Amino acid sequence: MDRDLGELKLLNVRFKWTNEATEFTPWLAEEDNLSRLGLALGLELELENTEVSVGPYSADILAKDIGNGKYVIIENQLEKTDHDHLGKAITYASFLDATAIVWIASDFTDEHKKALDWLNDHTSEELSFYGVKLELWQIDESRPAIRFNVVSRPIDIVRQIKVSDNLTEAKKLQLEFWTKFRDRLMKCKEIPSVQTPRPQYWYDVSLGKSGINLSNVANTYDNKIGVRVYISNRIADIVLPQLMEIRQKIEEEIGETLLWDPHPENRDKVIGLYRDANLAQKENWDEYLDWLTETTIKFRVIFSRVIRQLDFNRVVEEEPEHLENYL
Repeated sequence: MDRDLGELKLLNVRFKWTNEATEFTPWLAEEDNLSRLGLALGLELELENTEVSVGPYSADILAKDIGNGKYVIIENQLEKTDHDHLGKAITYASFLDATAIVWIASDFTDEHKKALDWLNDHTSEELSFYGVKLELWQIDESRPAIRFNVVSRPIDIVRQIKVSDNLTEAKKLQLEFWTKFRDRLMKCKEIPSVQTPRPQYWYDVSLGKSGINLSNVANTYDNKIGVRVYISNRIADIVLPQLMEIRQKIEEEIGETLLWDPHPENRDKVIGLYRDANLAQKENWDEYLDWLTETTIKFRVIFSRVIRQLDFNRVVEEEPEHLENYL
């Protein structure tokens, strides 16, 4: 053996966590560790609660996918997979109206991996099933390192083929355009997670906070593309006034004049930047995608930083405090 090289060995996960409920689940629920799992899955996860009651049982972790605002069930198992945990995970998801199940185990049987693959291939595109093998690695006597090894996940191309049947030409254009856009975002370090493209006029990108995200648009009727900050009505009365207070500084940093709340009659609020773009002219797609990608990154960097400093507990009637120093 070469003495200059260390020995890489796979440890039993119980070397680090002897008990799933009292040690591993609380560890995974910590923000940094949940983010690490999300990075492996291509999701941006936000903790809702742990040990959530479902009849006589309890879901280990209930999280939210910030990208779409939907619930995610995380079922933990510090040993090889079994039928009991799969059945419970599906039960929890149905009871809590979750659209994604993440099953974490120290090892997966071929049968259970195939079961997750089958569910991904034969259920609605709105549902997602992930199998994650929990691994603990060590070089010689160094500190152990964790690896979330994703052994099963939805396959985008399979779902796109299923969805593409009976689509209108406009919807086919949108699906193709968003697929190319997604591929570009995946190469950007500023975008931690990306959505599966769908045949619709919008494509969301997370800003790291539920209730507010980037909603990119490709409108085949108005021949426009754009990037919007989309604020849900449940927090719009709190968030929009604080952003309006620093409107000038935001626009200076972006280098463009934005449209602020162009439809005040709507309860959801948007802040957007748009340009002309005819998706039927595919020879111009590189130009469109360059602009959309660059603008999305700029919005993501600036608005995610500002949002982290907002007061989400503010009483609506209060006069807004000054936020200039956040930019």
